[in-house]
Amino acid sequence: MAATPQAVSHLLPLQPFPPYPLSPSSRGRTGARHRREESYIACSKGLRRSPDDYHATLKALNSKGRTPRKSLGQHYMLNDDINEQLVNTAGVKEGDVVLEIGPGTGSLTNVLIGAGATVLAIEKDPNMASIVAERFAETNQLRVLREDFVRCHIHSHISSFLASIESDMKPRCAKVVSNIPFNISTDVVKQILPMGDIFSEVVLLLQEETAVRLVVSALGTSEYRPINIFVNFYSVPEYKFNVPRTNFFPQPNVDAAVVMFRLKKAADYPPVSSTQSFFSMVNSAFNGKRKMLRKSLQHLCTAVEIEKALEEVGLPTTSHG
Repeated sequence: MAATPQAVSHLLPLQPFPPYPLSPSSRGRTGARHRREESYIACSKGLRRSPDDYHATLKALNSKGRTPRKSLGQHYMLNDDINEQLVNTAGVKEGDVVLEIGPGTGSLTNVLIGAGATVLAIEKDPNMASIVAERFAETNQLRVLREDFVRCHIHSHISSFLASIESDMKPRCAKVVSNIPFNISTDVVKQILPMGDIFSEVVLLLQEETAVRLVVSALGTSEYRPINIFVNFYSVPEYKFNVPRTNFFPQPNVDAAVVMFRLKKAADYPPVSSTQSFFSMVNSAFNGKRKMLRKSLQHLCTAVEIEKALEEVGLPTTSHG
């Protein structure tokens, strides 16, 4: 029988962020006031488990009576070598703090913990949150936050998580390493990339087509979009390697690929007076692709100002979007 959200809450009490690691007394505080606050599942210290494969994944899902949910974009990684490559690409080492989005059955979490990272995993599905928390119940290197990533305040969560770590070598920034659901790829990129103050590297396993569109699309081509300007404004992206669809369960209809984003600090962003105004201008220019820029941007600047700006960068005043 599948565990209900109520059953999960009973098995895994909700708590606010305490100092890390947890003391025995703090693990027992599960009053109503704590349950109403943002929640996580804390797990105590242990060793890395054996690698994941098809049978291990099915066993984990069957333990909760679960099947992959198409609405959540759930495709589970079956090849532990791919997980190793993800972790190596991010340069994860002992003492690193890593955000993992959608840990699923914990196959990537397993490798991250084995590399010595402390992991904050965000999982929307309460049954999967239960699976991954129970799997690593003997390690203090994992906390599972049961929340929808696209709706949560990730900056606040990571800041609190970093501050809660008790270590002489407390990391100043975290990394993101995730095999994310394909259907939230753009949401994740838009939310994470402007956070260069708390994240250094972001390594994502994306749909192949999305990875190519984000990183490889060249200026002046029909594939170039506002998202490419966004990505390069906030990061230095790099396409790393292809991942065939046969490595997933259930097998998707497309291949995947791994992309690495090295996030920029605010001082390294292109010099614009307002990022909001800048991206508003970018979107307007792309929305009016067949119009001259002095027309499509006239709600932002006068035609004379636009023509002068075009001349200053060596473009004709009749340039189109």
